Amino acid sequence: MGRVFHSLDDPEFNRFFREFRFTAYRLESLQRYGVDYEKAEFDLFLSGQQRGEFPGIANWIEGTVRPATQAGKRLHRVHVVEEPLSDYVRFECAWAYVHTVPAGEEVRLIPVAPGEFPEGLPRYDYWLFDSSALVTMHYKDDGEFEAAEVVDDPETIVQANYWRDLAVARSLPFDAFTARHGGLF
Repeated sequence: MGRVFHSLDDPEFNRFFREFRFTAYRLESLQRYGVDYEKAEFDLFLSGQQRGEFPGIANWIEGTVRPATQAGKRLHRVHVVEEPLSDYVRFECAWAYVHTVPAGEEVRLIPVAPGEFPEGLPRYDYWLFDSSALVTMHYKDDGEFEAAEVVDDPETIVQANYWRDLAVARSLPFDAFTARHGGLF
């Protein structure tokens, strides 16, 4: 294995998002992520507040999504989500994806029953840049970020490409997913 990052703010980790040339893909497998930059907004969401784009998402859009898509790059993700949706996934749909999709990020979802997971996909998160740079994401049971690890094994990188293609083929575009749920989260 390669370099390990213990912070999402690590400049070397964030370099992947600035330097990818064609595609950046994310597989999300958790029903809750516990990241500090979302805590206040998630609490507001849980209290029933209506709110638009929050600073963490605004930074993602302005710092990563728009520059990438304006340069002709593709930024996309697939999130495996249990139905009924967890509070966090509802928050992510209503307060994050609803802003990142119009900005150019392609978001797709694979709905599954509680405790199920799509056959053939890994039960962990990863980023795949330009189909050749793989970074696995490690989280604690409560969704708190632990580390990101660069994988340099060619066989594992090829497998991650297969998983990406499989996940995309099995997923629904965000707009189709929201229509299925009546647009309410």
